[in-house]
Amino acid sequence: MSSFTLADLETIVAARASAPPDQSYTASLVAKGPAHCARKFGEEAIETVIAGVEGDPKALVAESADVLFHLMVLWKSRGIALGDVLAELDRRTSQSGHAEKAARPRT
Repeated sequence: MSSFTLADLETIVAARASAPPDQSYTASLVAKGPAHCARKFGEEAIETVIAGVEGDPKALVAESADVLFHLMVLWKSRGIALGDVLAELDRRTSQSGHAEKAARPRT
């Protein structure tokens, strides 16, 4: 099993996002703005769903890696840190999923 973590990925994304856009794919995504990053994340999410439906484990792993990377890029473009998301997950998992969902504001 790999010792690579989401924190490692966050560090790499941050470093690459600060590079010149012509030298870094990550920086080029961030330079195009959050809307572009969100669309790219959406494309990768759809590809992940397709891989999940098709049942090819290798494709699902590869697409899942893409979706995690592009999610981190989207967060970077919006100034959101992994710790922010983990804190929200920690808050939510302190109660049952049904109770947490019932407590959400209705929209």
